[in-house]
Amino acid sequence: MQIHTNFSLKNYNTFGIEAKAKEFVSVHSSDELIEILQQHPTSKKFILGGGSNMLLTQDIDALVIHLDLKGKKIIDENDDFVWVESQAGENWHEFVLWTIDQNFGGLENLSLIPGNVGTTPIQNIGAYGVEIKDTFVLCEAIHIETQELLVFTNEKCKFGYRESVFKNEIKDEFIITSVVFKLTKRNHKLNTSYGAIEAELEKQHIKNPSLKDVSNSVIAIRQSKLPDPKELGNSGSFFKNPVILKSDFEKIQQKFPDMPHYVVSETEVKVPAGWLIEQAGFKGKRFGDAGIHKHQALVLVNYGNATGQEILEVSKNIQKTIFETYGIAIEAEVNII
Repeated sequence: MQIHTNFSLKNYNTFGIEAKAKEFVSVHSSDELIEILQQHPTSKKFILGGGSNMLLTQDIDALVIHLDLKGKKIIDENDDFVWVESQAGENWHEFVLWTIDQNFGGLENLSLIPGNVGTTPIQNIGAYGVEIKDTFVLCEAIHIETQELLVFTNEKCKFGYRESVFKNEIKDEFIITSVVFKLTKRNHKLNTSYGAIEAELEKQHIKNPSLKDVSNSVIAIRQSKLPDPKELGNSGSFFKNPVILKSDFEKIQQKFPDMPHYVVSETEVKVPAGWLIEQAGFKGKRFGDAGIHKHQALVLVNYGNATGQEILEVSKNIQKTIFETYGIAIEAEVNII
């Protein structure tokens, strides 16, 4: 394992931000990871996966450990279900397509989400009515300080909306090395209830969709709204959809009767952040090389040479305007580094 110094991270983050790592090393197995952690007990460490859920606003004054752990396999199955284990460094979308090719159901709605498998439980990724927690069984993770390998079950992960124990109580303490999912082998329960998926299937004249049909519909929808990070630097949805009290929403709705919402519980509703940002006039706006995508107001983009600080300033401007206009606070879904 070669440790590089003053290493460029431009190709290791989907925003395409130029930032340097003080030290950088790629690990390809749990053993290599443990070895690096043991060899550098006092070094400040930064764990890097697919680089898709972060905004680099500065150089990283630490040892950047790039998780390049590969491999996927079936570890158990019966007539109805299969348990599949994937290493943390597997590309998420490629893993989803592999499960669909095997006719394993459960992840098709999560097609084309950027990033690697190992980071998916951290923020309980979700799209079109499906979240990781729906199929997640467990993950293995190494404690950075002790190098102990622990197993985190679904319950232990304390999943919430874009939340887990890895973002809260034990943030920055563990490195996820593999994830196990329980998927269907037959009697797949397809979730096509989101209007966009229904409309896409209808457009394709598909009445009895397969796993592949649902996946292809999600891919088509995402490609129509979201830029390819290889062509235009971005990190997917930059903001979380805010969840607010129903009583607060009812007051806001009196002033903005067209505001869409989704019921979360008896006391809470979710408001689409993209709608708020678009209504505030930000969609398609550009501030130098930083901006908001023309097709999806949730996506902040790097048009070429934007710095992380410039993109951060755009995000703060959006948050300030939304709060002043609607009285609703929107939080970044992306990790600000």
